[in-house]
Amino acid sequence: MIALIQRVTRASVTVDQETTGEIGAGLLVLLGVEKEDNQQKADRLCERVLGYRIFGDEQGKMNLNVRQAGGSVLVVSQFTLAADTERGMRPGFSRGAAPQQAEALYDYFVERCRSQGVEAATGRFAADMQVSLVNDGPVTFWLQV
Repeated sequence: MIALIQRVTRASVTVDQETTGEIGAGLLVLLGVEKEDNQQKADRLCERVLGYRIFGDEQGKMNLNVRQAGGSVLVVSQFTLAADTERGMRPGFSRGAAPQQAEALYDYFVERCRSQGVEAATGRFAADMQVSLVNDGPVTFWLQV
């Protein structure tokens, strides 16, 4: 399971000109689910995403996680993160989870975030989404479990 996280001052997702999710300061989480992923991996990735210390403390050092900084998360499904890009000029998607498995784990991940007391907004699974964000820093990290 993969999370590309970006520290943002704001972010939103639009589907068919309707905003499905938006946050102020916090994390935009682009979530990719691979075939071998399960709820234990989702639990571990959620723990890492919510605990990752990438927000500034009173000295400006990255010592606070999203909860400590009072931020929210916007979780957007992104199957392309599981792409095989090692050869050729076109990505392969054989490592990605089947849609039913991926959606179930995506929903599970979002609920785990919420159960940890973090406000979580979402995109719409498998939709053609437009994601807008203001990357703060810019600060972007790839987390994988």
